[in-house]
Amino acid sequence: MKNEPKVVIIGGGFGGLEAAKRLAGKPVRVTLIDKKNHHTFQPLLYQVATAVLSPGEIASPIRRILHRCKNIEVVLGEASGYDLEKQTVKMKDDDEEIPFDYLIVAAGARHSYFGHDDWEDSAPGLKTVEDALEIRRRVLLAFELAEREAILTGKHDPLNFVVVGGGATGVELAGAIAGIARQALAKDFKAIDTRKARVLLYEGGDRILNAFSPDLSEKAKRDLEGLGVEVYLNSFVTDLKDGNVKVADEWVECDVAIWATGVAASFLGEELGAETDKAGRVFVNQDLSVPGHKNIFVIGDMVHLKQENGELVPGVAPAAIQMAQTASKNILADIRGEPRKDFKYWDKGSMATIGRNKAIVEAGRLKMTGFLAWLAWLFIHVISLIGFKNRLYVLSEWFWAYITRERSARLITGDAEELSDALRFLEAKPVVKELPEKKAKKPVKRKKATK
Repeated sequence: MKNEPKVVIIGGGFGGLEAAKRLAGKPVRVTLIDKKNHHTFQPLLYQVATAVLSPGEIASPIRRILHRCKNIEVVLGEASGYDLEKQTVKMKDDDEEIPFDYLIVAAGARHSYFGHDDWEDSAPGLKTVEDALEIRRRVLLAFELAEREAILTGKHDPLNFVVVGGGATGVELAGAIAGIARQALAKDFKAIDTRKARVLLYEGGDRILNAFSPDLSEKAKRDLEGLGVEVYLNSFVTDLKDGNVKVADEWVECDVAIWATGVAASFLGEELGAETDKAGRVFVNQDLSVPGHKNIFVIGDMVHLKQENGELVPGVAPAAIQMAQTASKNILADIRGEPRKDFKYWDKGSMATIGRNKAIVEAGRLKMTGFLAWLAWLFIHVISLIGFKNRLYVLSEWFWAYITRERSARLITGDAEELSDALRFLEAKPVVKELPEKKAKKPVKRKKATK
């Protein structure tokens, strides 16, 4: 037992958790470090943000997941760096160091504001449960404040929601917010008509969901517009301030802005001293080890690695899981004195949901749209959840939402001070140009100063 190699895993996301599971019961001692005590099923975070699900239905305590694994210990804390000579991981806020013989860095990524980190206060991204709860609070509070204004003054400003980014997260958020406004809340408010709320999606490229084939992207765009979402392509956001989004040279007023574009890998990649790309992803060897450090592996969203076709391995959950499997197998191969294997990504396909009964699925030559794709999306996400109880809860919530069109997780969290801030913001909301009419939509030229 004392001579067994020590494996330290940083991160309890899809990659880190899979690596731990693969090493469970093996002749190694594993320490998993995470600053949260739970694993979050990120593909369903947008449903927490739009009041379909509660956080506990998509998150599970890491200790509970690994409680049967006798050779694995879990440390709640945040890694801040390394001492590569001593082979230790440094912990933030104290002088503790955790030694390792092998290290797997799976710290993930956060949303990137392309050098404008101050924008985060105005337009939160969606990577954690806390992010989802903040977005949910802002979306629901926008309707409540509009109702309050209408009751007290007899009128209210139009409600406008802006989503920046046309990837899967942006599309799913935009479709879900449109569903809230046009269905879930339509009968609950008396002084305002929630169905008149506008949802605007700005995408810098020439199509949304560019990971899919052009025909599926176009189908998704039509489906979104059918739900009432206004999709603006070739439109780059150049500035953000409370209550306003600047698209090219035009300021657009909004009640809630959400950031759903751009990612930046954890700083822990750069701390390794390895070469990184502009997004902070580490260039790794084919066996996922860091050049010059055969006992250190980087997996998941932090990896810059090209496939045989020349394309980068995407930063998605299936890729992180497959990388974790390869890294753990290579550690065990070292222990047995066997040769390592190179990582090869198996693309199982992509899927995205647009709204009720609407989704797209692409796996090789297989393409699905509409209700069947939506059912496939439901099935894959349910079986991927950790724990039978979570699967049962999510199924029951989805079934209830489907037959009633209601959202059960519609709590506005926060204290009175936050509500007062929101009211002061409402009273001091600046006057800007009115939003362009739908027919006046024009592509917005890209500014050189931003991505």
